[in-house]
Amino acid sequence: MEDESSCSSAVTGAGTVSFLQRTLERLSSTQCLKLRAEDEAPVAVVALQRYLSDQSEGQQVQSYTYDVTVTDGAWRAKCFLHPCLNHLVHSNTLRTGADISITQCTFVYNERRLGHGYIYIEQLRCVAGRSAVLPRVNDVSSLPMLIKHGMERSVELQSDVPLQVSRKHYLSLWNNDDPEGDMWSSGPPPSDTVLDVSKITLLSSLESSFRSSWNPLPLLVKIIHKSRLRFYGKFGLKIDYPYQAYFEVADQSGTMSLVLWNELCPEFYQRLNVGTVLYLQNYTLKQSYPNRSRPQMDHHRLKTFNSVEICLNPRNPVSIITVVSTKSVLPQWGLPEVSYQFTTTSELEKLANNSACDVIGLVTFVGRVERVKSKGNKGPEKYWTYRWVHAVDGTSDRPFILEIFSSSQPEIFNCICPMTYLVCTQMRVCQVEEGSLPYLTSSCETETFITGYHKGQPYVSDIRVKDFIQWTKTLKDNVVLQKTAVGGHYCYPCPPNVFTQSMADTSVPLVAVADLKRELEALQYREHKKLAIQGQITSVRYMKTPKTTNSQDTPEKEVPDVSTVVCEPDTHHHPSAAEQSLMDTSTSPSAIRGKRRIQTRKATQSSLDCGSAPNKRRARRQNTEDEQEQEEDDSISESEVAQDVENRLSSQNPNQDFDVFSWESSSWPTQRQEVSEHLCQGGLYKDSVSQRFMSDAKNVLLQWSNLQPTHWTPGQNANTIPLGVCRGYYHVTILGINKQIAVDAAYFPVVSADEPRAVGLPQYPHGNTMLSCLSSGFLCPLSDTENHSDSALPQPEEILESAGELEDKHVVCVLDLCHLGGEAVEIVISKIYRVSDVSLN
Repeated sequence: MEDESSCSSAVTGAGTVSFLQRTLERLSSTQCLKLRAEDEAPVAVVALQRYLSDQSEGQQVQSYTYDVTVTDGAWRAKCFLHPCLNHLVHSNTLRTGADISITQCTFVYNERRLGHGYIYIEQLRCVAGRSAVLPRVNDVSSLPMLIKHGMERSVELQSDVPLQVSRKHYLSLWNNDDPEGDMWSSGPPPSDTVLDVSKITLLSSLESSFRSSWNPLPLLVKIIHKSRLRFYGKFGLKIDYPYQAYFEVADQSGTMSLVLWNELCPEFYQRLNVGTVLYLQNYTLKQSYPNRSRPQMDHHRLKTFNSVEICLNPRNPVSIITVVSTKSVLPQWGLPEVSYQFTTTSELEKLANNSACDVIGLVTFVGRVERVKSKGNKGPEKYWTYRWVHAVDGTSDRPFILEIFSSSQPEIFNCICPMTYLVCTQMRVCQVEEGSLPYLTSSCETETFITGYHKGQPYVSDIRVKDFIQWTKTLKDNVVLQKTAVGGHYCYPCPPNVFTQSMADTSVPLVAVADLKRELEALQYREHKKLAIQGQITSVRYMKTPKTTNSQDTPEKEVPDVSTVVCEPDTHHHPSAAEQSLMDTSTSPSAIRGKRRIQTRKATQSSLDCGSAPNKRRARRQNTEDEQEQEEDDSISESEVAQDVENRLSSQNPNQDFDVFSWESSSWPTQRQEVSEHLCQGGLYKDSVSQRFMSDAKNVLLQWSNLQPTHWTPGQNANTIPLGVCRGYYHVTILGINKQIAVDAAYFPVVSADEPRAVGLPQYPHGNTMLSCLSSGFLCPLSDTENHSDSALPQPEEILESAGELEDKHVVCVLDLCHLGGEAVEIVISKIYRVSDVSLN
């Protein structure tokens, strides 16, 4: 081994020779190594890093490449992932913190560079459950990197750069907006040098200087707005760091846009903030790009120069950027103060649509991070990441509803949680139809700040901010905590009262059921889509969640993860669909696992369903032995209770119901035999239900609601969240209008005014029939837990007694789709429209 690897012999905690060492040794004598089952050993994924692919000969589609760093507990190895395995990353099946078994690999030498090569993983198997390797690892960075003998200088294997050395940097794993890697420098402290400001020029003089031969004098400006990063990399582009970032800068004469280009972004982007003063030399001017977004700056009361913009380039010429320290800024320079336009919840409805404002509030709800595909992107596939947030400011009994997109501030975006003070700048007002609350969405110039990041920000002296801080001093933490929530299914605004199919409005496209299947199969991890289909509802089953301990008081050990799935069929080791779906205790055939992520079945498999006789309601109640034992012994320890919950949930029989009430159409037994395909997702998952925020579980809740991290850290998989409070849900089967394909979807109505989904929901009274509930999204009237008024809520069996009105009724169903990882795809009914509620204009 010593003649093949630079590393000395090492053993794992089990006392066996390192699997990675042994594999590298065998690769020295064979071109392609195929490992048999007895040769396999699990390795843990500790890093998963993405970058733009090299353009291969004949390759047309622009895509991304992944480097995966694995460890066997003794060594680390940074490997190249075969592109045919990329789909495992897209579905978050291959992820950090989980084990894999490498079943085929090769060692690839870089033919254009001496001393560079890497292990190329061509086939692998993802191992379900907790990692068997990582409990032995305390500090990943302390593990030596496995390097082939003779390649000790191959620093690319150890440093923060891609294995394909034509690329110089990594991208964030789930979007292109966030800085990723060590190259994004916070830089040295601002300069205290004495500046010669006697020979500077003003922004007002630059427009007249454009297109003329001139020797640019230095500029002395203050940043008043900052945009998120833009990555514009694509095949064939010979730029190592294809980034740009816009800033709006001002002096005493007005404001102008400034553009930071290419490798200056990693060097300076993190250092240039709103309020920073810059002394600029060797800049250039160019005509402004007309189609980009701009911040609204009327409140600054400064003249705006939009015809040209200042460019800072890394070469030709090399721009000189001096960041001036705050104590060196002199009043006689006449630089304007940064101003804001804070608004309150009580004023929001008066603001015009698409107008800009700044807000400050106390966070009460933080949704899970989701992704949406960028429209009109001509480069490689691109996703935006976003989350919904509620924040209160005391001026109204309603919160701000905030749709916050990533703003190149991952350290803040990923840490937004209840009980923190949140500031969002340059948010855009979205007025919606009457009955719903307006909400605010991010712009390209939005910045967010939370507790811990407010110090030194220019807004701290704003009178609205000071008023807010005074209001928060009147609050009691324990009272506010009772009204907090994290994660779960959340979409806003609610669909309109009348469904209109318009070519101009594609926010909720109407698709064929066959297209819905393709959309489900194409979804990537945490990608959200809203679609509508035509059909009729043929079956409704109310699935009551199993009785458990108080989810707010009892910690729970890990339950089966929705994203835990093996890449190849293996019925001996794979968790069932019932184990993946915490709430889905129905007899859905989705328990039958296969290679396709979207579960389907033939009509002849109808014996797996548990539909009742036509138009008859069936109630079957039962308690598990574990529940009886728990009632008999209240003194059982918390750890025993948690283990009991875990065992009970993981052993649920997929063909067993919990407190089921059901209805089905009289025509469904016949139609079921004739459908060509039945899309059998539709359960309610752990990730579908929001959790009460608990300060001592903050990190666990943040981890759960955020995206899968690029790097594994100890404790990442050590804890799990308690079960969310959800009484049950309706498992609805929708038959396509042409009666060829059926789809299962979950419907869980809003039942309490305290739920995040109740905020802004138009609550027109209705009769609590099955159809009116599906049409409105809530039970009427909503319960008020603060006043303990839930006695008026109808019971599921009462609602299902009216389900006969669904018989053969032509409806339009609005569905929210979200890929939760692995094979778990959430399909939630957002709203049902009767034909009378559909506009054909």
